[in-house]
Amino acid sequence: MDYTVTSLDEIAPKVGAARAAFATGSTKPIAWRRATLERIRTLLEERESPLLDALAADFGKPRFEAWTTELGFTVSDINHTLAHLGSWMRPRKVGTPLAFQPGSSYVVAEPVGVVCVIAPWNYPVQLLLLPMVAAIAAGNAVVAKPSELAPHTAAELVSLIEAINDPAITAVQGGVAETTELLAQRFDHIIYTGNSRVARIVMRAAAENLTPVTLELGGKSPAIVSRHANVDVAARRIAWGKFINAGQTCIAPDYVLVEQPVHDQFVAALGTHIAEFYGADPQTSPDFTRIVNDPHFHRLEKLLDSGTVAVGGITDADTRYISPTVLTGVKGDDPVMGEEIFGPILPVIAVASIDEAIAFVNERSADGDKPLALYTFSESDRENDQVIAEATSGGACVNGTLLHISNPNLPFGGVGESGMGAYHGKFGFDAFSHRRGVHTRSTKLDPSMMYPPYTAKKQTLVRKGMTMSDPRDVAARLRGALRRD
Repeated sequence: MDYTVTSLDEIAPKVGAARAAFATGSTKPIAWRRATLERIRTLLEERESPLLDALAADFGKPRFEAWTTELGFTVSDINHTLAHLGSWMRPRKVGTPLAFQPGSSYVVAEPVGVVCVIAPWNYPVQLLLLPMVAAIAAGNAVVAKPSELAPHTAAELVSLIEAINDPAITAVQGGVAETTELLAQRFDHIIYTGNSRVARIVMRAAAENLTPVTLELGGKSPAIVSRHANVDVAARRIAWGKFINAGQTCIAPDYVLVEQPVHDQFVAALGTHIAEFYGADPQTSPDFTRIVNDPHFHRLEKLLDSGTVAVGGITDADTRYISPTVLTGVKGDDPVMGEEIFGPILPVIAVASIDEAIAFVNERSADGDKPLALYTFSESDRENDQVIAEATSGGACVNGTLLHISNPNLPFGGVGESGMGAYHGKFGFDAFSHRRGVHTRSTKLDPSMMYPPYTAKKQTLVRKGMTMSDPRDVAARLRGALRRD
């Protein structure tokens, strides 16, 4: 399928058509939301083969990996959303202070309007469709922009979106010029997944219309391996999380801080598991992805000069192949530690203690470089709890990698330079909803103490009414005290 750039003069009408569709109210009923999500699920199932072919054409993504991390991941999210959508949409009753009785209060989730979804190239299906699923579940119209750096997949995705056949759901294709024109339009929410440089451009454009944004970015996500870890399991899980998609994963372990006594054992185990996954020559493995384009390949190739190559280090420019690589002897100021790697290169740094590892992470966080993910490996709950408590990150896994984003009951989002806002599951529904507070008054009674003319007696009554403890607040304080005890 051919990749066709949207002409600049088509973009404003596309956004306008989505806004006009939203204005009709057609996207608000639960029936529309369910039907649209079910239609996307059906299209994914019907178009599985061409989508997998497109992912392979763009960067050699293996079909098993492509299905599990892209199509299957998305279908699972749709199923979860459909199962819970009714309860998410239901108005939520909240308490009403005694001073405002008789009355009742509730919170209702309303769609915000037209949501713009700008997706990256590394997981081009999942990272376009998951935000769309959340926005549609919340009752919004959507304008989607797939990445031009995965053109075969982008073309398939636009075809899928067109097959939804709904004026409230549309797509724009193109590069910098088209994205610039897209961002010049007014949206009610923008979600961008990518790098912090472009995120700043998105935020500046959004600020022109006071449009809220969700930014899913990246950063150097550390893995910390204790001397008390199951070293072999830690190495296997870190190798899997790092080298899936050839390291082109925003939450991939970017580097490892391992306690000195188990450093050599850990590095050896990494080599063993890399061979177990991809064979003696990963270049011949059908299960190892390639780098997406030449600029990224050459950027990564330069990073191999840092430290000492302990495993891998082989490259082939013709096929954009970089072998699964482990670097040792890396220093904190080496080039490979100066940027998010986003490729199959794993620096391993020895530390004297868990405290030193936490200090290393926090020193970088103090400069704003807070990681999108954090991984801690230890058989000691105390050590894992210490790492989680003392080192900040967008999300975290204990004795594992990547899997926290697969749980739809957990928020996925960054902090600081790694992003703002979160989505997945109900967190996505909430991200694209306006939480509207509603208070209902009875007309049976209409006390006059709030109305002019004001008197000293009225002031006394109002002061007492507004400052007396609500029985529900007292009960909450008691429950909190009992939990502390």
